[in-house]
Amino acid sequence: MQFVACTYDAHAAAILEIFNEAIVNSTALYDYKPRAPESMVNWFKDKEAGRFPVIGAVAPDGQLLGFASYGTFRVRPAYKYTVEHSVYVHKNHRGKRIGLALMQQLIAKAREEQYHVMVGGIDISNSGSIALHEKLGFVHAGTIRHAAFKFGRWLDLGFYQLLLDTPAHPVDD
Repeated sequence: MQFVACTYDAHAAAILEIFNEAIVNSTALYDYKPRAPESMVNWFKDKEAGRFPVIGAVAPDGQLLGFASYGTFRVRPAYKYTVEHSVYVHKNHRGKRIGLALMQQLIAKAREEQYHVMVGGIDISNSGSIALHEKLGFVHAGTIRHAAFKFGRWLDLGFYQLLLDTPAHPVDD
């Protein structure tokens, strides 16, 4: 397995497949309907505009095994040192420590880019993702009960955060 910077041309279809499987079969994404292929154009444009990474774990045969990224947490300027991240692994490759490896890469990138806080919004029933985040040092920062309604039930959204030792010299501007 190697880590690559995902691109629209090389990885959009595989990322879309991973997203859509999660939408249809889990509460990892609070969407109701699979995303259309054209939705990936803006998704990648937004990542590029914000200079946000999309890190892919790729098998020797070129198959995308999973990906991780982060983006804007909130749009106000004072939140500039905080990002909200996500990590997804292809259904056939879960439980192989790919999510852990992707998150380690993403955390390193966040430090390199001088972010201070990484936030993950995780459905409280997703014990695997919670365990992964806790293993990496994330702590539970709060839960919004009944934040969403999917599959005929109310869903609770937990927020997990990791404080980074960056930036060395934060500024107000």
